[in-house]
Amino acid sequence: MRLTQFWERMSEQFGETYAESVAKDYVMAELGGRTIEQALADGEDAKKVWQAVCATFDVPQHLH
Repeated sequence: MRLTQFWERMSEQFGETYAESVAKDYVMAELGGRTIEQALADGEDAKKVWQAVCATFDVPQHLH
């Protein structure tokens, strides 16, 4: 998954403004206690990060 696809899915799930807030502020156990932004900055694969988002939030199946 490319980062552009990741951010498109984040915006579709949360809305553009809230997606940025979730990525910056929400610490996720699935990402080792990091935020989405931290995980991506650390070089974590976007697909793995998206899977963590899907596991944490009620993401509709069509966005998986």
